[in-house]
Amino acid sequence: MAAQTSPLAWLSLISFTLAMLICCCHGSSDNRQVYIVYMGNLPKGEVSISSLHTSMLQQVLPSVGSDVLLYSYHRSFNGFAAKLTKDEAEKLKEKDGVVSVFLSQKRQIHTSRSWDFMGFNRKVKRSVFESDIIIGMLDTGIWPESQSFNDTEFGAIPAKWKGTCQTSANFSCNRKIIGAKYYKADGDFDPSEYKSPRDSEGHGSHTSSTAAGGLVSKASLYGLAKGTARGGVPSARIAVYKICWSIGCDDVDILAAFDDAIADGVDIISLSVGSFFSSEYFDDTIAIGAFHSMKNGILTSNSAGNSGPSLSTITNFSPWSLSVAASTIDRKFVTRIKLGNGEIYEGTSINTFDLKGKMYPFIAGAAAPNTSQGYTSDDSRFCGPGTLDETLVKGKIVFCDYTTYIEGPVEAGAVGVVVQSGRYKDYAFTYGLPLSNLNLNDGRNVLNYVNLTENPTATIFKTTVEDDQFAPFVVTFSSRGPNPATPDILKPDLTAPGVDILAAWSEAVPLTDTEDDTRIVTYNIVSGTSMSCPHATGAAAYVKSFHPTWSPAAIKSALMTTAFPMSSENNLEAEFAYGAGHINPAQAAQPGLVYDAGEIDYVKFLCGQGYTPKQLKLITESNFTCSEGTNGTVWDLNYPSFTLSTSPGNSIIRIFHRTVTNVGSPVSTYKAVVNASPGLIIQVQPSVLSFKSLGQKLTFVVTVRAEIGNSMISGSLIWDDGVHQVRSPIVAYASLVE
Repeated sequence: MAAQTSPLAWLSLISFTLAMLICCCHGSSDNRQVYIVYMGNLPKGEVSISSLHTSMLQQVLPSVGSDVLLYSYHRSFNGFAAKLTKDEAEKLKEKDGVVSVFLSQKRQIHTSRSWDFMGFNRKVKRSVFESDIIIGMLDTGIWPESQSFNDTEFGAIPAKWKGTCQTSANFSCNRKIIGAKYYKADGDFDPSEYKSPRDSEGHGSHTSSTAAGGLVSKASLYGLAKGTARGGVPSARIAVYKICWSIGCDDVDILAAFDDAIADGVDIISLSVGSFFSSEYFDDTIAIGAFHSMKNGILTSNSAGNSGPSLSTITNFSPWSLSVAASTIDRKFVTRIKLGNGEIYEGTSINTFDLKGKMYPFIAGAAAPNTSQGYTSDDSRFCGPGTLDETLVKGKIVFCDYTTYIEGPVEAGAVGVVVQSGRYKDYAFTYGLPLSNLNLNDGRNVLNYVNLTENPTATIFKTTVEDDQFAPFVVTFSSRGPNPATPDILKPDLTAPGVDILAAWSEAVPLTDTEDDTRIVTYNIVSGTSMSCPHATGAAAYVKSFHPTWSPAAIKSALMTTAFPMSSENNLEAEFAYGAGHINPAQAAQPGLVYDAGEIDYVKFLCGQGYTPKQLKLITESNFTCSEGTNGTVWDLNYPSFTLSTSPGNSIIRIFHRTVTNVGSPVSTYKAVVNASPGLIIQVQPSVLSFKSLGQKLTFVVTVRAEIGNSMISGSLIWDDGVHQVRSPIVAYASLVE
């Protein structure tokens, strides 16, 4: 097993973001908008900066009125703000001395961003029982000294807690971290690892603080993503189960941790771990552990995996657990480079280094092969370890093709690296030296400059944070459905923020794996479904704090049916990428109706899937006997989504039986609202559900007819009482699995 960290649209939010862009740019009738022209450091000597800015404007504007130049930045850095047309801004970009030109945008008071992005701000209604919620984090441990886990103002540990804290010389618990254990059955510890629940990797501290970390102001990674870091349920308690180490996470340890966590009395389990291949339920320790958790009223939140965007790559897909994909939030990290000819190109990375705009000699890796070791330019162009000639590269910025190696340029003494690759650019990495990852078109232009210019130079700027108006969309690395074990259960269940997330980190591990990078940080920016999973965990804990008696299936249903709908415009894989949609924690505590299920429902489902009593015992530890009368079809499992599949080019009819429980208004009437794509016919009987009390259950039947062809078509069923909109996706697709 490996931790699910990446090597990390609903219309109303898109509309809101676009509206913000429009209103903040101060447009006028002549199509002028407010641009910022950034010019880096102040020039040396006695120079009138304001006059310099006015002079630059006069070169591109027919006239410079008093209302054009809004600000002249000249005390700490060089730049100005002006009302410009798009063409004028483009001309200024070409001017010597200009680093970048970009639209001014309205900013809000910042937090660590991801929770606010979902409309889940610090002022959201909180339950008085939130501090009684205990989240079991199965991960790499925790860094207890982090401010995210400060226990100031916490009361007594909940009486229901039955766990322990494995204290040692370097670890102790508090009223926030109320329990901690570590698991290493083989006893094989790396010298760099702690024989305690202390986190020596960073991953566990990051996920724990994302789910339940306290409020920490001015958190950032070297000034990037600066704001207030916080978890979804800051008052909740954390129980730590350290199952993962530098070489991975063993099944035996995972199952032992599940065993303890259930007995200890946790309310939610969060597990950002998965295998590199899909397995069936009965030989998957996570599915088994999650099943036992479900039986004891504990929802398990799982990461979907980081093997996307290929289909059917999801690794955690049991129907009794919550499978979480990863999506973007409304910011992105951009790292610009500037060439000696003044050209500027945008790449991706999280570059925390500041070269102060200094221009360095620029060399192509292909021009610096380490011939003494037998390497040629065909080798050195990729900048692999040992392939570069140190005498040619040292003190320079090196251009590399398609590299995933940072060791080569580092050991050769490079100042920085510019990479061209076809790798997806919707998430970013941190490196041990300045680096920008360009797309192939820009990379080709930059390589031409390096090869055709005498004494080429370049610099790499520190990363800047910019708005991403296309968010949210599911990131490319997030594993996709369909479900490899049961094609007619939709997976993933939903998506949550998992790209470029700022959260707590271990101070035992350097920021990067780069040799000689000794930087230690308290907060780090990481991407992966490992980051989206604890967002869903926090949301589930939030729902649990209001409804402590709800089953795992009811909590999961609440999260799925209140999710923000998403669009296939940004994700061609549609529901196979985002499931029911993007998580909406604030609404999930008031879903109106829930699709509930318990152990017996899942056992019937497994019977219908052809599992034998011997196999079922591995998962259920039950003597339940499968028979024609008890076998349940997959289409009758009381799931909050509807899925049907058939071979390509065929039509299909499926009948789904569902039961919903009223958890909204005691007396309420829900009407069925059906949305269907062409080729999909959806009928609901009855089409009206009238409830007379809380807890009342009503059953309905959905009949779906689909002309599938060779792809996927989808729609939705919404139960609407005028207050609650209980939405379930309906997906029909062509399956290659018989």
